[in-house]
Amino acid sequence: MGWKAISIMDQRKEFVYLASAPGAIMFQLCERFGISRTTGYKWLSRYSQEGGCGLSDRSRRPKNSPQQTPAKVETLLVELRQKHPAWGGRKLRKRLSKLQEVAPDEIPSASTITEILRRHGLLDPAESRKHRAFKRFERPAANDLWQMDFKGHFAVTRGGRCHPLTILDDHSRFNLALRACCNEQSATVQTELTNVFRRYGLPHEMLMDNGPPWGDSGGSTYTALTVWMLRLGIKVTHGHPHHPQTQGKEERFHRTLKAELLCRMSAVDVLSCQPRFDQFRDEYNCERPHESLGLETPSSRYQVSPCTFPEVLPAIEYGPDLAVRKVGTKGWLSYNGRAFNVGQAFERMHVGLRPVTDGSDRCIEVRFCQHRIGYLELDQTEHNRMIKHRSETLA
Repeated sequence: MGWKAISIMDQRKEFVYLASAPGAIMFQLCERFGISRTTGYKWLSRYSQEGGCGLSDRSRRPKNSPQQTPAKVETLLVELRQKHPAWGGRKLRKRLSKLQEVAPDEIPSASTITEILRRHGLLDPAESRKHRAFKRFERPAANDLWQMDFKGHFAVTRGGRCHPLTILDDHSRFNLALRACCNEQSATVQTELTNVFRRYGLPHEMLMDNGPPWGDSGGSTYTALTVWMLRLGIKVTHGHPHHPQTQGKEERFHRTLKAELLCRMSAVDVLSCQPRFDQFRDEYNCERPHESLGLETPSSRYQVSPCTFPEVLPAIEYGPDLAVRKVGTKGWLSYNGRAFNVGQAFERMHVGLRPVTDGSDRCIEVRFCQHRIGYLELDQTEHNRMIKHRSETLA
């Protein structure tokens, strides 16, 4: 038969029996049981007062916890998390500080909020992973740059698909538009942009990817939509092909949109999507703390543009130093007895041409309104007379 393991309770009982015997030498017993005299006297005192029950371990939990999160605050946190399942401890803490129901000294730390979420089963294990810190870049002022893109379309129950069009201000992360569109056609985007321009004014520059309707699949940099933007005085730029990081803020907004709305949303038709989009947009701009803004909201950093939208497009005019040519069918024009193609998007428009001031007179600068859109090389072969696009807005 094997030896039976002696429990801690058995050792404590044996110790107090021996220590209670007449003539017991306390320091010797403590040394032989491997405990301090303070511990020995503690167990002896508890046994004399409570009997065998006094030898059990007692809870180390304090009788009162002055730093404990108030129940009402914990309830509010749970409600906020259930309303915004993708918000973490820092965002919830910032939002809690804006609520009048909570006193400043009642607001727990972000780490405490995380523990509260874990205790209530509201924390995804993936949220505990450490994320790599990214180096962020942003324009110095609102309306310096707007980013525009379509979020991946999704089906609605009555047939058809919803195509969310999103526009974001680079400096403030303010969402200027979240529109439920039936398609991704140029006319649809121009209508939505017109409404945005009327409310918020014109940006200095807009950044888009290379796909339609703002990118030409045929290889040209410009489309009818982007030519319209150029006429409004907006510089048009495109991200590097196959490099979505160029529009990182739009990509990040789309990820937030999916996590906080689209993955929990079902819609009957495209029209019914817009009220949900409007509600999300209001929360995103005015309530949701933004990590890259020091947990402030985008609306706190955004101001409307002083450049108003012209209801009538301004006339296209050029100075006397430019040779003016009208672009013909499919984007061709004639210069110096030779035909060059500047892109079909400029068909029936007037462009300005001027030799580059390097003394060679073999490279021609091409301007549209106040924008330098590229160059023509007079030495190009008969079958390769395409404009070399280079977008630049001139002062």
